[in-house]
Amino acid sequence: MRGLMLLAAGILSAGLAFADDPAKPAATHTRSKAPAGASIFIVSPKNGATVGQDVTVKFGVKGIELKPATDTSPNSGHHHLLIDVADLPLGDAPIPNDATHKHYGKAQTEDTIHLTPGDHTLQLDFGDFAHMQFDPPLVSKKIKVHVK
Repeated sequence: MRGLMLLAAGILSAGLAFADDPAKPAATHTRSKAPAGASIFIVSPKNGATVGQDVTVKFGVKGIELKPATDTSPNSGHHHLLIDVADLPLGDAPIPNDATHKHYGKAQTEDTIHLTPGDHTLQLDFGDFAHMQFDPPLVSKKIKVHVK
């Protein structure tokens, strides 16, 4: 019986550690309200630009603080770059982290990405410390680039 109680205590404490880990936010996180007038934008490349396969994308932000994902300060967040994504991610779940949803949780302001030849779309989606979109979402205009 004592062994079973220790096992249960270990499982409970592991669960509590997981919930408190900022890299793994609790599933009950509510979306942060977007500050009035906040905006994000792609500085470069410009919409319609012809670029090489390795393209540097520069991110801009106004009216909200750019902070690492580990910083839980209100009115702050970090960039996510959506590559060839038709629709925004669902608002009630963290922004995915995959080849088409790149995370910049260290508060990066640019990245050099590799794209295949052809036409591509790029869009920024600003997330809070839990990688959740703001309410309403803070997204840039979607731009198109042609890769030679």
